[in-house]
Amino acid sequence: MAWLLVIVAGFLETGFAVCLKLSHGFTRLWPTISFAIFALSSFGLLTLALKKLDVGPAYAVWTGIGAAGTAIYGMIFLGDVVSTLKLVSITLVIVGVIGLQLSGGAH
Repeated sequence: MAWLLVIVAGFLETGFAVCLKLSHGFTRLWPTISFAIFALSSFGLLTLALKKLDVGPAYAVWTGIGAAGTAIYGMIFLGDVVSTLKLVSITLVIVGVIGLQLSGGAH
């Protein structure tokens, strides 16, 4: 169950990163409110998960999902440049997170 919390928190991290961009420096109300909701929810779920999990692997999964999800969202919906290097780098982030998990950091 703790890992499910981390995964959901990682997707919420993607949401708060995207809303942060859409808020235009906190000058747009609804993206700013959405940012706050996503951020508090993400940190809250991560905090709950860390009661049962080691911080290193859990944080790596959380940030990995957030980083990869935000990059993918940006390329699909925000017009960010798509490049082979970007796609390979996202893949390496995901492989690195999986590697940390397989190295014995899970409970």
